[in-house]
Amino acid sequence: MDITVVGRSAEISSRLRDYIEEKATKVEQFDPRVQRVEVEVTHERNPRQADTAERVEITVISKGPVIRAEASSSDRFAAFDIAMGKLTERLRRARDRKKDHHRTDAVPVPKDLPVVEEPVEAVEEIDEAPKVPTEKGVAIESQLGDSPVIVRQKLHDATPMTVEDALDHMELVGHPFYVFIEKATKQPCAVYHRHGWTYGVIRLDAQVL
Repeated sequence: MDITVVGRSAEISSRLRDYIEEKATKVEQFDPRVQRVEVEVTHERNPRQADTAERVEITVISKGPVIRAEASSSDRFAAFDIAMGKLTERLRRARDRKKDHHRTDAVPVPKDLPVVEEPVEAVEEIDEAPKVPTEKGVAIESQLGDSPVIVRQKLHDATPMTVEDALDHMELVGHPFYVFIEKATKQPCAVYHRHGWTYGVIRLDAQVL
C-alpha cells in the first residue's frame, strides 16, 4: 500500500509525515485490497479563518469504491485525527456492507426519488478554456482568463451503477452530491442530499447537435 502526503500552500514537516504514515497504515485493517492512501494538507492564509486554517483530506484508493474524508482545525495534527476518525467509520461501514449481502445497514433510500430539473445559467465567455485532465485521479487547475477564479478538475472512471449504489458511494466520500452514469438508462445523473433522509436525482438527456 502506497501512502502519499502532499501540501497545498503548506509545508509538510517530517514529524507530520511520520505521524500520518503511521496512522494511515491502519486502513489495511478494514480493507486489505487498498492500493493507495492520499493525504492532502491545505493551509488557509485568511486570518479570519484561523480556527479552520488547516484542512486535511484523506482519500483511499482500492479495488472497491473510493472512500474519502476531510476535516478542518486550527492544528494540522488535530485536523488529520478528525478526518481519520471519519474515514475509519466509512471504511467500517463499507466493510460491513460487503459482509451483509442483504444490505440491511445500507443508506435508507426513498422509493420515489424526485427528479429535479435545474436551470442552467449563462456564463460569460472566457478567452481561454480550462485545460481538460487526461490522467485519472490527478487534479489540474486552470485560471479563467485574468479573473481570480480557479477551476480544479479531476478525471474519474464512470462505471455504470444504480441510484442506490450512487447513494452509497456519495455517503462513503462524504460529499453532498455524486455524479454517475445510471446502469439502466445510460444517462449521466447526479444524486444529492435535500433535507433529512430525502434525496434528489438530476438526469441529463444528452443531445448531440
